Amino acid sequence: MKIDKRNLVNALKEKARQEGFADVGIAPATLAPETGSRLKAWVAEGCHGDMLWMEGRMDERAQPAVLWDEVRSVIMLGMSYAPEDDPMRLADQGDRARISIYAQGKDYHKTVKGALKRTAGWLVHRAGNDAGVKVFVDTAPVMEKALANAAGIGWQGKHTNVVSRDHGSWLFLGAIYTTLDLETDEAGEDRCGSCTACQDICPTNAFPTPYRLDARRCISYLTIEHKGPIPHELRKGIGNHIYGCDDCLAVCPWNKFADSAAANKAFLPRAELTAPKLADLLALDDAAFRQLFSGSPIKRTGRDRFVRNVAIAAGNSEDEKLIAPLKTLLLDDCEIVAEAAQWALAELTAA
Repeated sequence: MKIDKRNLVNALKEKARQEGFADVGIAPATLAPETGSRLKAWVAEGCHGDMLWMEGRMDERAQPAVLWDEVRSVIMLGMSYAPEDDPMRLADQGDRARISIYAQGKDYHKTVKGALKRTAGWLVHRAGNDAGVKVFVDTAPVMEKALANAAGIGWQGKHTNVVSRDHGSWLFLGAIYTTLDLETDEAGEDRCGSCTACQDICPTNAFPTPYRLDARRCISYLTIEHKGPIPHELRKGIGNHIYGCDDCLAVCPWNKFADSAAANKAFLPRAELTAPKLADLLALDDAAFRQLFSGSPIKRTGRDRFVRNVAIAAGNSEDEKLIAPLKTLLLDDCEIVAEAAQWALAELTAA
């Protein structure tokens, strides 16, 4: 049976929206050669830090067909998590912890992957034996941001994340690789212009140039991916961030078009994670940490790295009430926690 591919794509996009995706586009299965060249140069300069998994399978990232030689089109999908509240509202509240917006609700991997599987299953059912599919969410060697740009969902802004005219900087991305040769959408056009808001706001100067991030200075990397002690020269810049950072995303002018009503309800923030007290988080042992962050992406970081981050935020707080819980952490079984607590106490007593 011959498939009307245009009608198929239109129906596919409607199905994706029914599954909670805010945007969907079709990209070719071939990325521009400079995409892979930039990735290799970035890794060669060490900008990936401890993320050693970035060093392997770079060819598969650079070209979808290297990962799966049967792919003919890539369906890129974006799910909104646009926040209702201002992500910067806690910046000056030293006794409170700032958790990245994306991590205040349910783990996005499960929500996005479930919706991708249902959408891909619908496509196979509609197209029949002609459709082979593979779905990816953030855990495979896939350059989601470059593909989202190629699919017309948005463009990679100067903060290196995808910016959408309709959803700002608040999109989770997923990909469906398919053997179907589908009509592609027009690629996204860079609309950052002369704006440097995301570059100027970064507390740790993680952008050596626009469109280029040095992960080794990025608060999101330092508080989530980095396993050892956080470099002392970057600790003051971390402020009260304890898991991720939204500063460069939050100040993007295109967010004025993002509607929190379009956000998937699965990502609504849990009340206890919107403005938690540092004192409460300093007291977490492993069991309490696992219980508090059950079903959250934060759980994967582990208690030790998390409490290390909280201790550094406490050191930046100028709050003398945090001296007592920090002293308890001086004897913590984890060396990086004890060291962070020692640094924090020195900061608080000096202040």
